[in-house]
Amino acid sequence: MRGGHEAHAQRSFISDFILGSQDGLVNVLGILLGVTAASTNLRIVLVATLAALGAETISMAAVAYTSTAARRRLYLGEEERERREMREVPETERAEVREVLVEWGYVGDALERMLEQICANPKAMLEFMMAFELKIQPVEVHEARTSAMVVGVATVVGSFIPLLPVIFLWQDLRAGLIGSVVLSGITLFAIGWYEARTTASTVWKSGLTMLVIGLGAGFAGYLVGHFLGMAPGI
Repeated sequence: MRGGHEAHAQRSFISDFILGSQDGLVNVLGILLGVTAASTNLRIVLVATLAALGAETISMAAVAYTSTAARRRLYLGEEERERREMREVPETERAEVREVLVEWGYVGDALERMLEQICANPKAMLEFMMAFELKIQPVEVHEARTSAMVVGVATVVGSFIPLLPVIFLWQDLRAGLIGSVVLSGITLFAIGWYEARTTASTVWKSGLTMLVIGLGAGFAGYLVGHFLGMAPGI
């Protein structure tokens, strides 16, 4: 069981890091392109993007915390309900265990032996029902804080990726923007590629999907900034 918890924690860490870094990168890239389409003042560009970075980091960390805490409350609530049903309607719960085992292909004596072994151990039966009937994973008490921290740090890391070329090439904003788009595109593809390596997705398909979605969002920001910049009185 400990190995399962470790694998779950590793998947959660990877998922949180990908979520934060991708969101931070796409958000800042879109704002960066949008602001520079309306203004070439480097100070305004940096203030706008850094303000967005701060707000997005806090927002993403808060969402990660509250959503993970909500999943823990859901798990604990369902766990308590299952315990109550095991006490009050044991035959119904036993039948539900049997249904799962039948779906797995158990029949005859093998089915009855497995059923007896599970139902004879209340802890095993409870965990079996949570995992295979309800299909929900346990959430440890510390996971909300960990998720918030990982997502927050990842958001900062991802947000700085499109900013770095602009900072280093501050004397030539156009060159900085080109570098920002190129570096962001490479990073987005790498995120998609890595995600595919840890799942059942196709590497090239996942990488290109992440690339198109991310740069598409950035281009949308550019269009908004471009047309707002052309509007009279703005």
